[in-house]
Amino acid sequence: MALQKTAEEIELIRESALVVSKTLGMLASEIKPGITTLYLDGLAESFIRDHGAEPGFLGLYGFPKTLCVSPNEQVVHGIPNDEPLENGDIVSIDCGALKNGYYGDHAYTFKVGEVDHDVRQLLKVTKESLYFGIEQFCVGKRVGDVGHAIQKHVESYDYGVVRELVGHGLGKTMHEKPEIPNYGRRGRGKAFAEGMVVALEPMINMGTHKVNQLKDGWTILTADRKPSAHFEHNIAIVDGKPELLSTFDYVYQALGIQSDEENRFRTKSLNK
Repeated sequence: MALQKTAEEIELIRESALVVSKTLGMLASEIKPGITTLYLDGLAESFIRDHGAEPGFLGLYGFPKTLCVSPNEQVVHGIPNDEPLENGDIVSIDCGALKNGYYGDHAYTFKVGEVDHDVRQLLKVTKESLYFGIEQFCVGKRVGDVGHAIQKHVESYDYGVVRELVGHGLGKTMHEKPEIPNYGRRGRGKAFAEGMVVALEPMINMGTHKVNQLKDGWTILTADRKPSAHFEHNIAIVDGKPELLSTFDYVYQALGIQSDEENRFRTKSLNK
């Protein structure tokens, strides 16, 4: 069953989520052509530990690194390596942190140098779909409402919604119930309740929704090798409504982006 959190637990999860947010913001300043994903992984591990937390992914289910770093046609769970990023790449960075016994877990897909228009659109639409999903994470709605909102938006652009990987509850363990697919039918599935905390994470492919897995046992690739985008936030239901616990604001500060997209989902100001 899904675990409902107290107000105190939600604040502890927020602390962990913000460690991840700040880590992604730090990495945003480092991502450029020629940088290796292994270098980024080392930066992230040091940063997380310096902020009083532990890397949430390192050793989890046997994963060997701090970050899941997935360029281009890699959907998720890419293992950092010494291959340099190139101009025109995109790269999904998924990061977790464990602090005070609670996890934070979210992701952002970055552009590396100058990126083609079609790929920029994939990133824009995928991130938009995340917020359409967040709107549905409230008392009175169900799991299928979130998935339907995401699916409807991205499929209007003929993008593929990955079926095998889903959003999830979050708390003292990284993956709790409910599982929240990025596709679905309105009014179906588990009802949302006050105090639930989830990680919503649309994983959207430019082409087919079908995926393959590399022999490393981790890396997920699009079956047609077209690019994939991934954005993830942590959200709680507070007073019946979605409350963002994570933020992309640190990323936007690093990249010089102005955005008010999160304001409607945040009742507390960030300590910047």
